[in-house]
Amino acid sequence: MLVLMHRDMTQRYRIYRRLGGKFYLFDRQTGKRESLETTEKPVALRLLHARNEAMIQPIINRQIARAYLMVSDPGAVSRTWQFVMDEAVKLKDGETKVRWMVAIKDRALDGLRRVPLLETNAEHFLKALAPRKVSTNVFLRRIHNFALAMSWLPVPVIPKPQWPSVRYQEKRAVTQEEHDAIVARETHPERKAFYRLAWHLGASQSDIAELDADSIDWAKRIVCYSRKKTREMAFVHFGEDLARVLEILPKTGPLFPYLSTVRPGDRSTEFKQSCTRLGIEGISLHSYRYAWAERAKIAGYPERFAQIALGHNSKAIHRAYARNAHVLLPSLESFEKDKQTQKSGRISSQSDSAVAA
Repeated sequence: MLVLMHRDMTQRYRIYRRLGGKFYLFDRQTGKRESLETTEKPVALRLLHARNEAMIQPIINRQIARAYLMVSDPGAVSRTWQFVMDEAVKLKDGETKVRWMVAIKDRALDGLRRVPLLETNAEHFLKALAPRKVSTNVFLRRIHNFALAMSWLPVPVIPKPQWPSVRYQEKRAVTQEEHDAIVARETHPERKAFYRLAWHLGASQSDIAELDADSIDWAKRIVCYSRKKTREMAFVHFGEDLARVLEILPKTGPLFPYLSTVRPGDRSTEFKQSCTRLGIEGISLHSYRYAWAERAKIAGYPERFAQIALGHNSKAIHRAYARNAHVLLPSLESFEKDKQTQKSGRISSQSDSAVAA
């Protein structure tokens, strides 16, 4: 038999006493029961009042904060995470905007869309992050940081050190054998040239697709373009192999009249389908960029040249090179061929030494 006490329904907690004499705390919201470890009624009542006060005070504080915020920022109370997402997208353009528009449709974010920023707690975010999707983690973090930067969020929902770590899938480069097989199987002339150019330039697929004849300086044998992602300039000095690819492309206008009109996702799908038919796994069009970097490292191509060719250096350096167009970079081709020649020379020398011995 239970003896119940303090049935005030405005309070979250109430206490009751079991026949053994101990008092217990009952949570009306969760239904959980907790022993107060006392048989003294005055002690039990003090613990009950303390627990109820602890629940009431944050609510009062929140109401006071909302009243102040409504004066300084009328939209603070009603601003939701969907509003933050929409505003973040408005500041993007090009392919970045397209990626954001796709990202904010993520179903994992559905539970957050209508939640006011000022009523958000860590559990809301942790629930969205539970599937451990990389894209959800990356974009929710960016949305969260955008809200903080705009002063729409007074404090972080999740402290930076506590965010789940982002674990990207392992990425690898296209091998020479895979590239040769892909090019050999491709029957579409423009796509074939596109893959060959990707091998020699190491550029992203959108940068290559939107190249035009003006990007090529035949006198100085340079391909120059502005990276869509970073707006930095990239300069590649080309050798004979790349020249043969460029010679078959249009001499005016876009180098790839068809592929420049195709969505990046469709170009990626076509490439993946080609790889699947060849039994090649683990690569994408971006793998050509990794391939170029790896080839450069193996060939001993200086890092500063690779940075300029891939467009990863500072804007100041790129502007300096643009103003001094006579500065030429040695081609990656020449480094690879020189290394192969040196290797052949060492083998010949070793053979001659063996014969002389």
